[in-house]
Amino acid sequence: MSVIVTVTLVAGNLGLIFLLMTVPLGLRTVTVSRVIKADRQRLWQALWPFGGDAGWSGEILSAEPLDGEGTALIRLSWEGRDGRPIDRKARFEEVSEGRRFSMTVIEDTVLDSSFWANYRETAELVPEGDATRVTLTQTDRYRGVAFLIFRFFAMRRELRKLDVWAATGTYRKGGWFEHPLSQIGFAALSALILWPFFGLNLGGLALAAILTSVVALHELGHMAAFRLTGHRRARMIFIPLLGGLAMGGRPYDSRFEVAFVALMGAGFSAFLVPVLIAASGFAGSEGHRLAAMLLATLAGCASLFNIANLVPVWKFDGGQVLRQICPGRPHLLWRPSCFCRRFWRSAGGPAFRRASC
Repeated sequence: MSVIVTVTLVAGNLGLIFLLMTVPLGLRTVTVSRVIKADRQRLWQALWPFGGDAGWSGEILSAEPLDGEGTALIRLSWEGRDGRPIDRKARFEEVSEGRRFSMTVIEDTVLDSSFWANYRETAELVPEGDATRVTLTQTDRYRGVAFLIFRFFAMRRELRKLDVWAATGTYRKGGWFEHPLSQIGFAALSALILWPFFGLNLGGLALAAILTSVVALHELGHMAAFRLTGHRRARMIFIPLLGGLAMGGRPYDSRFEVAFVALMGAGFSAFLVPVLIAASGFAGSEGHRLAAMLLATLAGCASLFNIANLVPVWKFDGGQVLRQICPGRPHLLWRPSCFCRRFWRSAGGPAFRRASC
């Protein structure tokens, strides 16, 4: 791979990271609307946290008022650090029975209250013939477009599932995005995007596939660390060109856990590199030059990728580890924003509660 191609890949990735995670956007409002063929009162009972069908999605376990000023305690099914459901204290305003309500979050048992300082969500129901138009709105302060995009698709999915629930009375968990076949497709797409950078030939395709495999092995290390630290669930999400994410099933429980999970991304591959080198030598001695070359390339790419990931840059694994060792004033080469913490810790659902890059 030429120097120009290398510089292009690195510059392109850094530019995308800046756009997705760092560029200041200020206060932004995300709005999603959908016409659902159901009675407005029935949909209100599902969306209003105190409604009779508030548990339609399994997200809300209970809701109880705390005073006469619209403050309530909502218990969510998402798992907290102690393995127990998350409790969230919220305030409801502009409540019009059967039509509209707004909610702000005061605090919860996982996130610092500063995370919710600018957050506000609104649900509005308007009759349209024999159907109802449901409009969901979320306002927050953003740095980077990734969290903004995520919230848009999360809200759109919620309305789609609400539509299915209204028609069938059944809530369907999951979706196509987190399905294993979809992730295999994303991995293949990532390899195809990288292919032209290495040359549109079999050698270039092999290099693109090897680099994609290195990313998968790196994320498997994070997943193994999640399971070793007591997470009952762990999954991998591929992001074409940018790499992948490994996600646990609950928030981190300690600084050691954060550092251990971050370090095991590179640590898992480090155990494999000597094995790959030995296998390459054995294949070469047996006359299998192509296999020896592919194994040696895989070992080299794994080594370089993981060494680069341990550089003490904010949200890289090396930066995560250093931040846990020096919690007061982390000496990182680059600390673009608090977006990563915001996105990985509270992206709105159990599948996105924690992640390691």
